[in-house]
Amino acid sequence: MSKGGFMKDALILFAITVVAGACLGGAYEITKGPIEAAELAAKEEAFRTVLADADSFKLDDYSAAIEKANTDVAAMGFGNVQVDECATGLDASGSPMGYVVTATSGDGYGGNITVSIGITTQGEVKGIEFLTIGETAGLGMNADTPEWKGQFADKTVESFTVTKSGASADNEIDAIGGATITSNAVTGAVNSALYFVNGCVNQ
Repeated sequence: MSKGGFMKDALILFAITVVAGACLGGAYEITKGPIEAAELAAKEEAFRTVLADADSFKLDDYSAAIEKANTDVAAMGFGNVQVDECATGLDASGSPMGYVVTATSGDGYGGNITVSIGITTQGEVKGIEFLTIGETAGLGMNADTPEWKGQFADKTVESFTVTKSGASADNEIDAIGGATITSNAVTGAVNSALYFVNGCVNQ
């Protein structure tokens, strides 16, 4: 093949690549909105489990607040925890009434535990649900029972603490028998979410 023919083929290939890239970029922009809407709709069912009074939800950009929270909680004794994301719960008028915070603890006995926590704008925990938990059956997995998870619900506290002697105050959570590690991991994740809302969002 002559040098001129080679250059011609290279230019044609370059042109095809540019056009294909432009088409893919355009397709992404067209589908980005519907994809985000579909993802939010899928998550909304989980959101409603922990923040049932919300009329709707939206995914706001909390990246700066999340970064601050994760920096701060690293020194607060909550363990190896981090806030992952947050959705805003809206009332019927479209005003914020609470948040659904996703937080992960790396201190679980069986690995990471990821929790969804519903918290009102007044700092009241409305409920928690597990997104990821792989603890020991009959021990740590007892965290995923309505009775144990319900200990966090409808409480307005700065943070929770685990006790083995029987909870006697709103901020105390009964440890799961034989699974204190799991109890502390979950409580640490909830505490990181509480700090995120009270210390980084509700300013």
